[in-house]
Amino acid sequence: MHEAMKKYYEKRGNILVKNLQSRHFEAYYCSGKEEALKKALELIPEGASVGWGGALSAEQIGLMDALHAGNYRPIDRSLARSTEEREQMMRDMMFCDVFLTGANGMSLDGQMVNIDGTGNRVAATIYGPRSVIVVAGMNKVEDSLEDAIRRARTVAAPMNNQRFGNDNPCSATGTCGNCKNEKCICNQIVITRHCRPIGRIKFILVGEELGF
Repeated sequence: MHEAMKKYYEKRGNILVKNLQSRHFEAYYCSGKEEALKKALELIPEGASVGWGGALSAEQIGLMDALHAGNYRPIDRSLARSTEEREQMMRDMMFCDVFLTGANGMSLDGQMVNIDGTGNRVAATIYGPRSVIVVAGMNKVEDSLEDAIRRARTVAAPMNNQRFGNDNPCSATGTCGNCKNEKCICNQIVITRHCRPIGRIKFILVGEELGF
């Protein structure tokens, strides 16, 4: 990454940390993946049950591998042996100690936008798990909430449809078709603008491009 981009991300990251803290979130800025992984593991107690929804950014910093290798109790639905077991794991995540997620978009004033298909990811972010850790690359950050919503719908959703292999209009066109398809992944659009109770949601902002 060019030094100019590193400085750009760091300056915006410092602004965003302060704005998130003013909304009662915990927030940390990390310059790269290694630092972000270290911070994430500091925030997860040993022996904790840990679940995650769509959390590609957390995966990219090596967090899932570290959880499987360490003294933790990961709830990993990718290891489910049946549809029923997978669904039970998704329900179990609502009561886990720590839930990991990402952000489809963030505004510089400290608000997060997430779009979900089934709803398990946004549901656990809102209520249930004792602690929520959001790992987000600085490529997710937009100047305004309106731009963050636009990013979530027109950038993150089409890319995730490509990743999941869903036969939705944006998979073919690369742009949001405002569809009502059975496999639509834009069924819940949630804005998280404030943290209650204080500090339950923790942001790890990474000065790299992560996720979609």
